Amino acid sequence: MRSESFARKHGEHCTITVDASPGASRTEIVGINPWRKALQVRIAAQAKDGEANAELVRFLAEKLSVPAGSIRILRGERSSLKVIRLPLPAEMAQELLWGD
Repeated sequence: MRSESFARKHGEHCTITVDASPGASRTEIVGINPWRKALQVRIAAQAKDGEANAELVRFLAEKLSVPAGSIRILRGERSSLKVIRLPLPAEMAQELLWGD
């Protein structure tokens, strides 16, 4: 993986770092923030009552073809920078989300 990889291996699973921007017109991946080593995602939900987090988890589950219940936000529930645990190897998550 390249040095700006946003996915990190943890056994059979991985964690990804996401720089989330709520309040967008649609949920989409827009790039990689190389300084934060984070996947940049615009989220079509407001950052209130967990709506943006729920939309982010739903979106990731759809993109990765995994159950939403298998995705867990480990850090950053109230922050734009989040660390998320995925039930996939890091290389696979990186490829499915960014084509790297």
